[in-house]
Amino acid sequence: MTPPGLAAFGPLMRAELTMVAGLGTGVFDRVGAGGVPPAGAKDRRVRADLIRAILLGGPDMPALHEKGLRLGGAWITGILDLEGCRIPRDIGLLDCRFESVPVLLSAVIDTLSFDGSVLPGLSANRIEARGDLLFRSATLTGPVTLRGAQIGGDLVFDGATMTAPGDHALSAARASVRGGAMFRGAVVQGGIALPGARIGVDLDLIGAQITRTDGPAIEATSITVDADLDLRRAAVSGSAVLVSARIGGDCDLGGASLAAPGLTAMNLNRARIAGALFLREGATVTGALSLNGAEIGALVDDPACWPARGDLMLNRCRYGAILASPVSARVRLDWLSRQTPERWGEDFWPQPYEQLARVLGEMGHDEEKSRVLIAKDRLQRRARRARARSPLTRLRLRVTDGLLWLTTGYGRRPLLALVWIFLLWAAGAVWYTVLDHRQMLRPNSPVVLRSPEWVLCGVPATQTMFLPSVGQDRQGRAAPGQSQLACFRQQPEAAAFPKFSAAMLSADAVILGLGTGQKDTWSPDTRVPLGYWGKVFSYVQTLAGLALGLLAVAGFSGIVKSN
Repeated sequence: MTPPGLAAFGPLMRAELTMVAGLGTGVFDRVGAGGVPPAGAKDRRVRADLIRAILLGGPDMPALHEKGLRLGGAWITGILDLEGCRIPRDIGLLDCRFESVPVLLSAVIDTLSFDGSVLPGLSANRIEARGDLLFRSATLTGPVTLRGAQIGGDLVFDGATMTAPGDHALSAARASVRGGAMFRGAVVQGGIALPGARIGVDLDLIGAQITRTDGPAIEATSITVDADLDLRRAAVSGSAVLVSARIGGDCDLGGASLAAPGLTAMNLNRARIAGALFLREGATVTGALSLNGAEIGALVDDPACWPARGDLMLNRCRYGAILASPVSARVRLDWLSRQTPERWGEDFWPQPYEQLARVLGEMGHDEEKSRVLIAKDRLQRRARRARARSPLTRLRLRVTDGLLWLTTGYGRRPLLALVWIFLLWAAGAVWYTVLDHRQMLRPNSPVVLRSPEWVLCGVPATQTMFLPSVGQDRQGRAAPGQSQLACFRQQPEAAAFPKFSAAMLSADAVILGLGTGQKDTWSPDTRVPLGYWGKVFSYVQTLAGLALGLLAVAGFSGIVKSN
């Protein structure tokens, strides 16, 4: 017998009678043979208006069980219009096929489940669900709108197929989900829009396939995810925009395929990721990956998974550590070289190099840190030369930059200047030894140079020479073929003159103020060509030693670093 409140609906159809008969039992009512019915199946037809009347209740309507309405396998005709309704029971419409888009604008409900159902979409802006919204394995052939929705439990689209040509398959701007938002294994044609949404637990897109050709596949600007954003093994065709996102846990892109050729495949500009950013397990990024201004707790990556050269942006990106990943300067510099600021109309970005160096230093890799900073200085100075308009200015910068690189590693390796000083000293020691061997040195004292011992050693023993200092002719002292220096060294008076040391003369020339006395007592003999060039070399040695010493001091003090 039909209850009095249902008389207005006329004779009830078979599926409707089955549904009404089980309203007070709390058991699952499945009409027909089960499964999703074909469109127009009369034996499974249930009018949407009847479902609405039962859900809203009334004095003459049959009472719902505390478990709410649970109906499966029905062909629901008409529009299920629950706009603005207050329904304090769960609604389960499982494996059903809907003729029209259900309307739940501003409705207040408990849990709503469309698991396994086929719907032409859902209009539920500003819905308030105290429980879950479930679309597991559902097929949605039109847009689902949940803008401003308040969901006290989970929002679940696991295994769902969502299609909305020319529109977002899901629009949930400013939605609040107290639990998690799950799209595991979902196939989405049309993209997902979650700008300004708040997810209380995870945003889980593991294995999802999301495609959109006329806009972002994932639009989640300013989204807040209190736990993890999980895109493991997901395939996203189209841009994923998460600008200014706030992620309380990890952002896991392990094994994901992000493809937006010629565009930004993943935009995490100014995002904050409290945990780690994972990019490994064969993940691919076709298009740009932008992390400009992002703050990340740690990087866990595989260098092979980063995008191609020109498709990486890390300007002002900050991260706390590099975990379970290569930290060698060679690998990390290759990583940073994938940035091409000129592609985006900008100059060289020094901050990514400074950030990497800081992290490597904090991790104890000081040598790798130094290499990164040297590479930064080299590229930064190259960019400075490119900005110079005058060819002369560019030439001057090239020369000074080259000298700084060779002598102190741009101030990052000041000990290198000491190596050059040592090499300069060693070269001088060899050179002065050669001059001494060829007897091309002479005393550097005016008193000695005017002394009879030295002057007469320049005259053969077979000749005489008048010495104005004593007013007499004196016999020469040089033996046949003997040089003036060799003769002088044989004189008894020369025993009081300091002995020559090539090593100390070179040290005196390189290190100003050393004071060994060699520079004051011995000098290359400029009367012969080789000695003349030896004197020139000593001047160069003194100037180079002074410059290298100053550069070493400047390097240790940090003056020449291009910070």
